Amino acid sequence: MDDRRPPYAVAVLVGLAVFALYVVTLAPTTAFWDTSEYIATAYILGIPHPPGNPLFVVLARSWSLLLSPFGLPVAVRINLFAATTSALASGCLFLVAHRMVAPRLAGRKALVGAAAATLIGATSYTVWGQSTVNEKVYTLSVAVIAAVTWLALRWRDRRDEPGSERLLLWALFLMVLGSTNHLMSVLPAPALAVLVLLSAPMKVLRPSFLGRAVALVVLGLSLNFFLPIRAAQKPVINEGDATCESAVSAAVAIYSNGKAGCPALAYNLARKQYQKPPVTERQAPVRAQLANFWQYFDWQWTRGLDVSQLPSGTRLPFTLLFLALGLCGLWMAWTADRVVFAYMGTLVVTLTLGLVYYLNFKYGYSLSPNVPGGSTTHEVRERDYFFVAAFLLWGVLSGVGLAWVWSTLASATRHARGWVLAAPVLAVAFVPLATNWSWASRAGDYAARDWAYDLLMSVEPYAILFTNGDNDTFPLWYLQEVEGVRRDVTVVVGQYLFTDWYPKQIKELTTPGRQRPYDAPELAEIYDAPDHPPERPVTTLDAAQMDQIQGARLDQDVTVPFPQLAVTYPSGMVMNRDAQIALAFIHDSIDERPIYFAATGGLMTTLGLGRWGVRHGLAVKLALRKLDQAQPEGLVKGSDQYGGEYFDLKSSLALYEDLYQYRSIRNRDIWSDRSTLNIPWYYYVMALQLSDVAKLAGQPAAVVSRLQQDALAFQVVADGGRIGTPGEAGK
Repeated sequence: MDDRRPPYAVAVLVGLAVFALYVVTLAPTTAFWDTSEYIATAYILGIPHPPGNPLFVVLARSWSLLLSPFGLPVAVRINLFAATTSALASGCLFLVAHRMVAPRLAGRKALVGAAAATLIGATSYTVWGQSTVNEKVYTLSVAVIAAVTWLALRWRDRRDEPGSERLLLWALFLMVLGSTNHLMSVLPAPALAVLVLLSAPMKVLRPSFLGRAVALVVLGLSLNFFLPIRAAQKPVINEGDATCESAVSAAVAIYSNGKAGCPALAYNLARKQYQKPPVTERQAPVRAQLANFWQYFDWQWTRGLDVSQLPSGTRLPFTLLFLALGLCGLWMAWTADRVVFAYMGTLVVTLTLGLVYYLNFKYGYSLSPNVPGGSTTHEVRERDYFFVAAFLLWGVLSGVGLAWVWSTLASATRHARGWVLAAPVLAVAFVPLATNWSWASRAGDYAARDWAYDLLMSVEPYAILFTNGDNDTFPLWYLQEVEGVRRDVTVVVGQYLFTDWYPKQIKELTTPGRQRPYDAPELAEIYDAPDHPPERPVTTLDAAQMDQIQGARLDQDVTVPFPQLAVTYPSGMVMNRDAQIALAFIHDSIDERPIYFAATGGLMTTLGLGRWGVRHGLAVKLALRKLDQAQPEGLVKGSDQYGGEYFDLKSSLALYEDLYQYRSIRNRDIWSDRSTLNIPWYYYVMALQLSDVAKLAGQPAAVVSRLQQDALAFQVVADGGRIGTPGEAGK
């Protein structure tokens, strides 16, 4: 190996080793948050939430097809896509690390130093966690960032060779193409500009370079045409419905970055759905946003030390160690090549402080609990994944710094075998691997899949099931679209009813011909199968009528008639768009479709329908009836101390004892995602309430006792797991 030939073969081996680690800890199925949405849309070539991520959808679908002969489940294939892209990033950054340590460490020592750097980066908590389940699209963007970084440094070394500009053009094309996956892919641009400016700026000002460059930008962005083309074909998951009237209007939207052209596509590309304020209007003080980033940085190197039995601050010395090692890595770059240092330094600042300022988060999910305003002032979950590229890069820099320490110690020994004597210091590279395993591994985690299965099985054939958000929606989509379970159920996301496109899609999906049939023989002993599917869509409203619905305060009492009774809404009540459309769905469907809610809160409470709720296991059925008269046989009202809800005891017990699956939800040591602790909490409440109504109904003592024991088991998990930091769910 000479100075001109990078160790590509070793990089491949290192990437394969990282891939093997991710495979061992890979999730066997879907997970919470966006995982199910992305697996489902990749499988059906659907369109996920804005900006639509066409590069991910196309590549993940192609990847899934390539792996289909191996008989792997679809979810495993897409999770392997995350593992592969992260391993690819690790392989590229191995080459980067080798390029940085080679001036000080020669031969095999440089390979060892680069491998140690790759190990630290690949096993940092967020990187590892994002690589074992396709929870986001960011591993693909991280692979782009890593590849661009290697191409940039390679061009730096070969800039005087004829044709070396092709490396810069490849870097440019990857960033632009990667932007159709996520804008994270373009974050190396400032660092690349600094590198070119300090190396050979005139080379990129040549007309020949600029003309190829422009063509590549146009070509890379053209993948966004997938969105209007596929949206026009009306896939089952078609978020934003970015259909355009013409190719010209679509092109204007794409090449103006959503500033003009096709309104629906422009809305998606510009991410207007999220209604983020300008960065000058801070959603939290900058110091709080920096504290949030520091919290996430603190997790990366020894997340497994976050257990209740250890004293507070146990992790801090390790965090400071890896902070110092990363600074040593930058120092090593400074002493070897100031231009490389400028690139790496600019990239670090962009991926850390720059992102903190640009993302403009609210208070961190688990930080500053006493801030006035409650949950509205906090993020709804931990957002560490936005900094996944930063943590991977800092891990690599820490490894480069560790190599510098190894070299310094070896020189200080003044011994012929100084490198061997100083080698134990390299054990530091294994600290994240050892301490993060229990928190980053997804092996054996079926919680999200089983939650979705249990919720879908709770409802009757052809039911409408109103959900509230990501975690009681996306896993249902996964189960319906990928595993083909309970496709007859119409899942209605309450939050999406505010949009102009979603209610229309629900009506389209429930029209005769598109309504999917009921096929759940496992429910034969619990629910009667209907003779035929519903003959009408969920509502009689047409598109124009839906568009006219806006939130309003009632200026008089409004009575809505239903088959069994009428519900009156008082004057002065605010009825937002989502509530009005949901009420229209219920009114127009209740005589043909059972109506269920994923929880008693949310829309059910907003619509004032909670008192007519009847629990069927995890779901709540809307059973409109006279409450002051004798209740139908089989309904049991629970004790007030347990919420006083009505239960369909027969169906609930049958569902819970014979059908429900809750692997990884009960008897779990660590529930690493604290923001989803409400899932085991649901099971805890259900088992506790079931034990109460079973006792009131005279069920055998053994049944009551078993339910009480199950409730205690779920409560342990809801409290944060046996060895995890206690949560607030079960208190």
